[in-house]
Amino acid sequence: QVQLVESGGGLVQPGGSLRLSCAASGNIFTNSVMAWHRQAPGKQREFVAIITNTGTTNYADSVKGRFTISRDNAKNTVYLQMNSLKPDDTAVYYCQKLPKTWGQGTQVTVSS
Repeated sequence: QVQLVESGGGLVQPGGSLRLSCAASGNIFTNSVMAWHRQAPGKQREFVAIITNTGTTNYADSVKGRFTISRDNAKNTVYLQMNSLKPDDTAVYYCQKLPKTWGQGTQVTVSS
């Protein structure tokens, strides 16, 4: 059973940066498609970014040019580098191993 553990969330001022990490247990990470999603208070969970096993990436329009998803297969870890953060980026960020495995989430708060 694969488990995902996110870390790296916190409080940051508008315009700041954070890097989220998602560490996966198990030995099938290399062939996995991984994604980040987020859920703001009172809103539905939404897609943020995805990376395939070959490194192809895609992003939600709202984060394109500001966020970068990457992976380190040797460390079984996927990252989300978030730059130029805005208050609207405030949410709980979840890591997903497609199709159905989710982490517990990490809180990101963007506020002055």
